[in-house]
Parts: sequence; structure tokens; C-alpha cells
Amino acid sequence: MPCEQPDSGAAPARYVLGVDVGSTVVKCHVYDRAAVVRGSSYRKVESLYPHPGWVELDPEVLWSQFTGVIKEAVQAAGLHMRQIAGLGISTQRGTFITWHKRTGKPFHNFISWQDQRSAHLVNSWNKSLLLKVIHVIFTVLHFLTGSDRYLVPSFLTFSTHQTSMKLSWVFKNIHEAGEAARKNNCCFGTVDTWLLYRLTKGSVYATDYSNASSTAIFEPFTKCWTPALCNLLSIPMSIYPPVKDTSFNFGSTDSEIFGVPIPIMAVVGDQQSAMFGECCFHPGDVKLTMGTGGFWNVNTGEHLFASRGSLYPLIGWKIGEELVYLTEGSISDIGTAIKRAQDMELFTDIDGTAEMAQSISDSQGVCFIPGLQVSGDDPYLCASFTGLKPSTNRNHLVRSILESVAFRNKLLYDIIVKKVHIPLRTVRADGGVSNNSFVMQMTSDLINKKIEKPTNVDMSSLGAAFLAGLASGFWTDREQLKKLRRVEAVFEPQKDSEEYRPAMDAWLQAIKHSPHW
Repeated sequence: MPCEQPDSGAAPARYVLGVDVGSTVVKCHVYDRAAVVRGSSYRKVESLYPHPGWVELDPEVLWSQFTGVIKEAVQAAGLHMRQIAGLGISTQRGTFITWHKRTGKPFHNFISWQDQRSAHLVNSWNKSLLLKVIHVIFTVLHFLTGSDRYLVPSFLTFSTHQTSMKLSWVFKNIHEAGEAARKNNCCFGTVDTWLLYRLTKGSVYATDYSNASSTAIFEPFTKCWTPALCNLLSIPMSIYPPVKDTSFNFGSTDSEIFGVPIPIMAVVGDQQSAMFGECCFHPGDVKLTMGTGGFWNVNTGEHLFASRGSLYPLIGWKIGEELVYLTEGSISDIGTAIKRAQDMELFTDIDGTAEMAQSISDSQGVCFIPGLQVSGDDPYLCASFTGLKPSTNRNHLVRSILESVAFRNKLLYDIIVKKVHIPLRTVRADGGVSNNSFVMQMTSDLINKKIEKPTNVDMSSLGAAFLAGLASGFWTDREQLKKLRRVEAVFEPQKDSEEYRPAMDAWLQAIKHSPHW
């Protein structure tokens, strides 16, 4: 087998691995110095749904998938493990697990960022008098100091996507985790932390700034885990891992796993990784990822922008003395809604949905209500169609789903323009839904801006590889990385956004009324 280890005369390390542990797929690409993919492997993420609203991942299954795709990708490239210069790991953010420090045994499955088990806690806290008092205190502090550090707590609102509430749920409901924490024997980790721990057989316990800041428990202003929030939610501070640079030598994999030790040179959150893969290195660079969910990210450089509503500040990456901030806005249920439509047999081939939408002039008044995060992040709001008629066919339903993606892109982009006081540059798109020409063109029309789509849309894998390659000396600097970018298509505005006004107004009206159904 090619992935078995050769004799000591093996070829030098001339390749890097980029692994992306996403919400639906675990994938590994082997990249050469030209950033060309030499071998790949994919495995579907197997989510578990033990109760309504709960979403979990089996840690042992995920571990098997992770190691499996690495071995398969190296084998597909016809290479040996000794030829790998470094490994970069991109992971879904906010999904976490806790385990016993001494035994390494998990207290529960991974709890996904999509999980809704904390809905009751979220609603209770958001209606509480204590939270209102916190808002008042920090509003006064922000007024007196003008510091954005006090702006975020002044409008703090909890959501089911945040790690904090689900972690609070763990300590309220899983006795063993609380007992271990009281004895300083409980470890908390997002997917990256747990993989580092397993890859090094427990010798490395760490995360990076991008993943830490995405938990909403790590303060991006002070760059520390937040004791005030943890005290508020009764989460012990002893459980958190040390936070390291994003592009950093985390150590090597245990030689028993892949036959030889492989240097782990980067761990990074998936959206930040995609940003790096798109070479969005400058303030004002914009990245749009459309995968399971949709994510708009703006590089804000050394400035951290806090905003009320739909945008939140994150750390993009830290490399040495450089720390880059991002502003992020998210949209739920993009790829998920399209996949659900396929499961309902509205179409057979997902690649044909753009053609279905373009085959009709409009959706004939049909609107798709995407559900979660449309109105106040209501976890109980369900997706639905409105405006169905006897003449409605599959093409109208599919078009309405794709239109809802573009309309939500427009809403979020307008918020970014209003709130982020940095001139925005070209938008660079990635993710599976960016392959849909109808969504891409309609989004370009609505925001009146050029959108570039790369040849390879797996930007999270590439970003992780870029970060690992820089840390290992495989690539020299970011100027070299820019020259490796390959753009497959450019979508320029072709219609005035006003032409979409009647359809978007009807959709907005449907959204407005949907919480009352």
C-alpha cells in the first residue's frame, strides 16, 4: 500500500495536508507547492439525533473518519507519509466535548453547534431581570468610556448556537462532568482541541485564537477566557485549554497513528480558514461561504468592530505578533435547506437546481421561509413555503429556496455596509452552494458588487494547508500564496437590484408574518 512507510531513502517532504472537519463532510486534500490537489478523500459526517432538537457526533466515529481520510488521501496521491511536511486542521466551530483529564474518557458525545438542547435556558436567560441589569451597567460604561469592549455586553443576548449555554447545560445535567471539574479533572475542547489531544496521545492540550474566539466564551478584546460569563453561567474556569497561535508548531502526531510522526503546524476555525484560503489578508477583504450555513466575513485588520444585531467580532488568526480581527454575520440553513429539498424529491441532481430556477421567469409568488434565525433567532420557528397555488411546480419551489439564499445575502450585506466602517473590496465566495450560478448571479445583482469564485471551493482545507505551510517553511510568505490563487468564475452585476424589489418585498412580508403562524 502506498501509505505504508518506505525505507530511510524516502523522498523529501514536499507536500502539506489540509483537513477540514465540517458539519457534513470530513475531507483531506494533499497539496503540492503550487497548491494543486494531488490526492483527496471525503467521508460523510454521521450526525446523531438522540432527542428532538439534539445534534451530536460520536467522538470515536469522528476520530476514525479523520484518520481515515488522511490515510486515503495520501494513498490516492501515490505518496508516503514521510513526504508530508505538515498538517493543517480546519474544524467546524462551537461543536465541543468534555472529557476526564486523567482517563481521557468523554463525559458525552460531541454537542454540535447546531444543537438546540439549550433552548429553554436561552429563553429563560434572555427574559431574565439579571440580563437586563447587565445591559444597563455596560451601556453606562460604554457611554462613559467610549470603549467597544463594553459595547458587546451592553446588548448581550444568548442563542442556542453559542457554546456557553450548551456548556452550562452540561454542568447542570451531567453529574460526572461537574464532579470532575470540582477536582480539576475536566477538560473542555472544541473539535480541534480534542483532535490535537488524540493525535498526540494526550501530550498536547491546546486550541488556537480563531477557535477560542468562536465559542463566545473567549473575550476577543482581552484575548482571555471570560471569567465573568463563566461565573454567571456556573461554568468552572479550570476546564479551558491554553490558547496558541493559529500557524504554530503544535507538536507531531504519535508515530503509531500514521507510521511516522507528522508535524501539526496549524489549527483553525473553518470560516477563518476559508478567509485565509481566499487570501483575504487585507482590511476590507470580504469572504462569503455558502455551505451548510452562510457566513459573511470582513477582515477588519487590527480593529475590532462590535455591533448590535447580526454581526459579531472574532479573531481571524494570530501568527507571531500579528493578530487579525474579523467581523462575521451568519445565515443558517443554506445548504441544509437545499439538501432537505432534495430529500423531499424536489430534484435529483443538486447541480441542476440553477437550471431549474432559470427555466422560469419568477417563483410565481411562492416564498420559502428558512426558519431559524429569521426572527430573533427563534429556535422553535420551522421552515415553510407560502404562496402555493394549483399551478405551482417543482421549479417554483426550487427557485424560491434559491431566492431566499440570495435575499438573505442581501440583507446581511446591507448590515455590513452600514455597520463596518471600512471600504469593502471584492467579495470572494466559496462553499458548495457557490457552485450554484443562479444564487451567485442573483447575489451579485442584489449587492451590486463583483463576486469571485475560486477553481476549488474547498477553501477551509486550503486555508489550513496555507497556514501549516507557512509555519513549516513550505511556503515563504503571503505574497507567494496570493500568486497561487485560481479564479474559475467572476459574477458581475447584470440586473438592477430594483428588478428584484417586488419578489423581495413579498418574501420580507412572508418572513414578517411567519412567527405568528
